[in-house]
Amino acid sequence: MGYLISFEGGEGSGKSTILKLLSESLKQKGYEVICTREPGGIDIAEQIRNVILDKKNVNMDAKTEALLYAAARRQHLVEKVIPQLERGSIVLCDRYIDSSLTYQGYARGLGMEDVFNINQFAIGKYMPDLTLYLDVSPKVGLSRIQKDDGREVNRLDLESLEFHEKVREGYHKLLEQYPKRIKQIDAERDIDMVFSDVLNVVINFINK
Repeated sequence: MGYLISFEGGEGSGKSTILKLLSESLKQKGYEVICTREPGGIDIAEQIRNVILDKKNVNMDAKTEALLYAAARRQHLVEKVIPQLERGSIVLCDRYIDSSLTYQGYARGLGMEDVFNINQFAIGKYMPDLTLYLDVSPKVGLSRIQKDDGREVNRLDLESLEFHEKVREGYHKLLEQYPKRIKQIDAERDIDMVFSDVLNVVINFINK
C-alpha cells in the first residue's frame, strides 16, 4: 500500500508549486509518485470543480457546496487515488478533506463535525497519511494571486479578507486536533526554504 500525502493552505500559499517540486525530487530518489488535485483530478470531478468555482455561481448554498466537494472527492478517490495506493504509489494531492473542514465547516459556519461526517461517508477509511499545511497570512497569499497573471480567478478568490482569515483560523484548529498527521510549514519564506522543509518532513515520514 502506498501513501496519501495531502497539501493544504489558503489561497496563494504555493501548494501547487511545492507539490510539483516534491514530485520531481521523490521521482529522482526512485519513488513511484503521482500528483493530483481536488476538486478534480479525473473527468467527472473536474466537471464538478467547474460548477463549484464558476464565478457565476455566487448564490451557491454552503451545504450544496460542501456536498459537491464531497461528491467530487468520492469519485476522485475511487477512480484514481485508491488504485494508485494499491499499486504502492505515493499520491500527492493538492487539497483533500481538510479543505472542506476549514472552508465549509469553519469559514462558512456549517460546523466542522457535520462536514466531517459528510466526508466520512465519501472517503471511508481513506484519511491522509500525512498532511503538509503551508501557512501564509491571507494578505500575503491574496497579494501573490493578484500578481500571478497566469492564474484564473475563481469564485473563492472573490471572498472577503475576513473569510480567508477564518479559513486560516480553521486550519490552526485542525493543527491542534491532528498534531501527528498535520505538519505546519511557514510558507511566507523563500520558496527554496519552504521546499527544503517540506522535503525533510516527507522523507522522515517515509523512512519511519
